[in-house]
Amino acid sequence: MIQATGIDHLVLHVTDVQRAKKFYTEILGMKVYRENDRQVFLHAGQQGVALFKKQGETPLTTGNDLNHLALNVATGTYEALKTGLEQHGVTVSGRPGEDRCIYFQDPDGHRLQLMVRS
Repeated sequence: MIQATGIDHLVLHVTDVQRAKKFYTEILGMKVYRENDRQVFLHAGQQGVALFKKQGETPLTTGNDLNHLALNVATGTYEALKTGLEQHGVTVSGRPGEDRCIYFQDPDGHRLQLMVRS
C-alpha cells in the first residue's frame, strides 16, 4: 500500500502568469522556486503551488474543479491580514468562531481561505 506523507503541490490555471505571481508573492508572501514563461512554482511553507497559464478557451482540468485553497497563517494576525488584503483592493469576508477565517479570490477567481488559528 502507498503511504502518502503529505501534499507536495497543487496546480492553479491562470490567465496571466505574471499577474498571478505578483498576487501570490507580494500579497500572500509565497516564494518562487522555479519559473518559465508559462509556469511559476511557489512554496507556501512546505507545500507547493504551481501557476500554469491556461491554454485556449478550455481550462486544462480533468475531473472536478477545486472548491478553494485554505492556507494556514500565524496566530493573532487576523485584523492585520484582513486590512492588508483590503489595502491591495482585495474584497474579503470572514466569520467569527474558534478558527477565524478570511475568504477572498485571486485575480483569476480562485477562492482562497486564510485560517488564523486561535
